[in-house]
Formats: sequence, C-alpha cells, structure tokens
Amino acid sequence: MAQPEDDRRCPRCDTPYNEGQEYCLECGERLPARPSLVTRLGARWRRHLGWYPGDWIWPALLALVVAIVAGVVSAVWLADDSSSASDTVVRTEVGSSTSVTTQTAPEPTTTAPTTTATNAAPPPPPPPKPALVAWPATKSGWTIVLDSVPTTNGRAGAVAEAKQALRLGLKPVGVIDSSAFSSLHPGYYVVFFGIYDNEPEAQSHVIEAHRRSYREPYPRRITR
Repeated sequence: MAQPEDDRRCPRCDTPYNEGQEYCLECGERLPARPSLVTRLGARWRRHLGWYPGDWIWPALLALVVAIVAGVVSAVWLADDSSSASDTVVRTEVGSSTSVTTQTAPEPTTTAPTTTATNAAPPPPPPPKPALVAWPATKSGWTIVLDSVPTTNGRAGAVAEAKQALRLGLKPVGVIDSSAFSSLHPGYYVVFFGIYDNEPEAQSHVIEAHRRSYREPYPRRITR
C-alpha cells in the first residue's frame, strides 16, 4: 500500500491521504487528483504554524511584495531625480556668478567700542537654602505637629523628615525634643511646622500640611 506523501493532505481537515484516493476518510471531502501548489503551500503552513488563514493569503502576499518592490524603485528614482536637479541648479548659479563682475569701493571699517568685564555688574548671589529652625528659647505658643519619632530611634530620622517638609514647601520647620517642654509627652523628637501665637492661627495653617500629603497634622501648644 502506498504511503501518503507530506504534501498530499486533505484541503479541509489536513488529513494525509494516499495516491488515487478520491475522498477524505476523515471528513468526506472530495480530494483533488493532484495537490496544487497552493494546496501544498497551505499544508506546509499548517504543519509549521498549526493554523491556516486560507488560500487568499498567497495572492495577498504576492501583492504586498509587488507593492514593496514598487515603493523601493520609486524611492530610488525620486532620489536620483532630486540629486540631478540639485546639480543643475548649482551649475547654473556658478555660471551666472562668473559672467558678471562688479567693482565696489571698499567700505570704511569702524571699530566698535569694547567693554571690559570689570564694568559689568556682578551677578546676584543665589538665594539661601531653607534651613531648619529652633524653637525660640523664651517663646510659648502653638505649632503644627507633622510627626513624632521616638528618641530611641535617634534624631537623624526626625531631621530627615523635617528636611523633606522643607523640600515640599513648608516653612518654618524644625525638630524639638519633647522632654524639654512641659506641654509634650517626653521621649519623642517632634517635627513641627510654624510658630504661632494662638490655636486658631495654628489651626488655619493645618490645611497647608494636608496639601503636602501629610495625613494627620494637628496643632499643639508648646510651653517650657
């Protein structure tokens, strides 16, 4: 019994069939007498990719190749044509410029006054960078607490948070040790924002901290 060839497959279900077989044993499709080129290409497509879009793909691919080749030829032709036109313009301009000669009187030269760098005003100094502030020694008032860091964690973390508040646009900002103030719970480094005389004034600036993404800022009295 003849063995089925790789390219001899049913055009509907891609089942191999033997030479001389008229109908597919799997789906019942009438088989071509001899597989055409399109049929063989479709069978190979199925074997490599596992699916086949249909016989329309081959004329579409041929049209695409023809379009690409035509585009490349057109681009090369346009490039050659534009370069030829540029060469013609250059040669014409050179010829016209050599055919006309004119003589002009030399123009008087003037020397512009020079200015020395010493006469220029010095640039203004850069604005000072915002810095952390200390709570006034004799001040009793109100502030806005941004964060409280336990002293056991060290002062560096509280200072870093205070500098971040400065970068976000809040000022004045500083860090105080709560143990030095009777109105605060001892054992914390307090990151504060603002120095105010009364609670309403401090409360009116809480919204500024909220706008800088601080979730729980609150006013607090500061007394020694």
